[in-house]
Amino acid sequence: MTLRPFHLAFPVHDLAAARSFYGATLGCPEGRSSEHWIDFDLFGHQIVAHLDPAAKPVAVANAVDGHAVPVPHFGVVLTMDDWTALSERVTAASVTFGIAPYVRFEGQPGEQATMFFYDPSGNALEFKAFANDDMIFAT
Repeated sequence: MTLRPFHLAFPVHDLAAARSFYGATLGCPEGRSSEHWIDFDLFGHQIVAHLDPAAKPVAVANAVDGHAVPVPHFGVVLTMDDWTALSERVTAASVTFGIAPYVRFEGQPGEQATMFFYDPSGNALEFKAFANDDMIFAT
């Protein structure tokens, strides 16, 4: 099976703030846009920020490895080098982490580097990396 890019549309309360965060802070190239939405290339995947001035984040979390993981959230499984570079980039941009970069499930199947942070509209993002991609679905 050839992995294809996914598409995700999500609400934001401010398109200018979304453009700055996804474009400038995360480094996502911008695609098409209108006064109501913006396409971004998130590591080869198409995400679309749709304007909803009343957008409110959902404040639900589940315990995972001793941390409160926000639900819902989205992100990408990166290479370890790309994960490290993104971690350094968002740290340098003074982005506040919901869960600071660390290695989850250390020494267990599925060991992974992970980090969580929020966009300006409160959408939770998780980026993770595995030393060995065979561990992505390990049990």
